[in-house]
Amino acid sequence: MELIDAIYGRRAVRDYTDQAVDRSVIDALIDAAVQAPTALDEQPWVFAVIQGKGLLQDYSDRAKTHFLATFNPGSDPHSMRRDLLMNPGFNLFYNAGTLLVVYARPNRHFAPVDCCLAAQNLMLAAHARGLGTCPVGFAQSWLDLPEIKTELRVSQDYSAVIPLILGYPARMPGAVPRKMPEVIFSA
Repeated sequence: MELIDAIYGRRAVRDYTDQAVDRSVIDALIDAAVQAPTALDEQPWVFAVIQGKGLLQDYSDRAKTHFLATFNPGSDPHSMRRDLLMNPGFNLFYNAGTLLVVYARPNRHFAPVDCCLAAQNLMLAAHARGLGTCPVGFAQSWLDLPEIKTELRVSQDYSAVIPLILGYPARMPGAVPRKMPEVIFSA
């Protein structure tokens, strides 16, 4: 697949088959991720890999409970999704079998940006291999809780930057129209 095809063809997938993603594939995707540029070549990323639909269902329930208990309805931009998150049948991880969380090491310059660049590489590489991905922002704050980091064996000084689900798409969604960007040229 040509890179430009991956850029224009990648979609946020929210429907997965039961086929598990092999460890060797995950390793290859992480290898592609770490080819991303980083400020001062600090390479601040750490990848937590969680697999198993049952475990991810449990994590979904716990993350939804945390989010609903901590969000501010008056100021949180996700308020419109409250009903969805209150639905016991809604799986925050869309029944995917793999969750990859990109954590950032502390005291690195521009670590969140570098981690997002790595995540984009991973998503494009996954798409090129016929896999689907979707960032799951609702889970980010829960995955950054001290007790969850302990459970995942993640250092307490790491910060959760971007959770991504990964799996084989049951169906590929269509393209979502993009808004025209504001572009400012200065001479």
